[in-house]
Amino acid sequence: MASYLINRALHSIVSVLGLLVLVFFLARLTGDPSYLFLPLDASPEARQEFAQLHGFDQPLYIQFFTYLGDLLHLDFGTSMRQNRSAMEVALEAFPNTLQLAVIAIGLAVVLAIVVGSLSAARPGGLFDRIAGLFSLMGASAPDFWIAIVAILVFAVGFGLLPTSGTGTPLHWIMPIAVLTLRPFGLLVQVVRGSMITALASPYVKTARAKGVGDRSIIFVHALRNSMLPVVTVAGDLAAGLVNGAVVVETVFGWPGIGKLMIDAILQRDFAVVQSTILVTAIAIFLLNIAIDLIYAVLDPRIRYQTS
Repeated sequence: MASYLINRALHSIVSVLGLLVLVFFLARLTGDPSYLFLPLDASPEARQEFAQLHGFDQPLYIQFFTYLGDLLHLDFGTSMRQNRSAMEVALEAFPNTLQLAVIAIGLAVVLAIVVGSLSAARPGGLFDRIAGLFSLMGASAPDFWIAIVAILVFAVGFGLLPTSGTGTPLHWIMPIAVLTLRPFGLLVQVVRGSMITALASPYVKTARAKGVGDRSIIFVHALRNSMLPVVTVAGDLAAGLVNGAVVVETVFGWPGIGKLMIDAILQRDFAVVQSTILVTAIAIFLLNIAIDLIYAVLDPRIRYQTS
């Protein structure tokens, strides 16, 4: 397992470096940041001074190698907007995104296991058909559309929930609900299919023959063996939540790393854009490692190859 983890870490470092190279050059295609940070009537001398201050007067390849050299010293650059460490700014926002993602994927997994298992117990029944309809709607509807509808109904229409921001438990309800809906819809189908396969296995038939009750068969005997595909999909969805909370955070004004990333792109705050991408990539890498470890716990037969 140790050699496997080292191998995965090396592959991930290469992937992250490739991503940073891509982000570095794509960010600079957005234009000259002096037009956002200086007044529109700023003189050419003022723009030149701004470029020299931030190193933008250098050729692009020089800027890139300077950035890589600074990374070796754990210098991730300075936010032009906030005039402080870009990594510090990104790390302040990341816990807000992480809390949303953890709660949303946790709720989605628990609800999907319950609903999917009950659907698999009576395939084609009334509960199965209703659950299938709602899970399909949840998996298909775009996050931004659900978020806007939720604001119109629960904030504007009924006045029950705040439209955006943080500060009270009520502020958490709509962002978490919107982020939970899509993973829940997808996971219900995965749990249902995997559970139906498990319930048809010989060991389940043996347990039924011994008089074991339906609840024990589903939630004790079959559940563990049907969890591998669920963990796989849940891991991908969790990575998507960390990486894709951009829309939900922007709609609800949630001060997470997704909203910070959008703001930094619009403000051409290059160092913050690069730091948010780096933090997100490392988080997804650690998440994938955690999923691999869960695999080993669920199925000890799994052996990892370093080749």
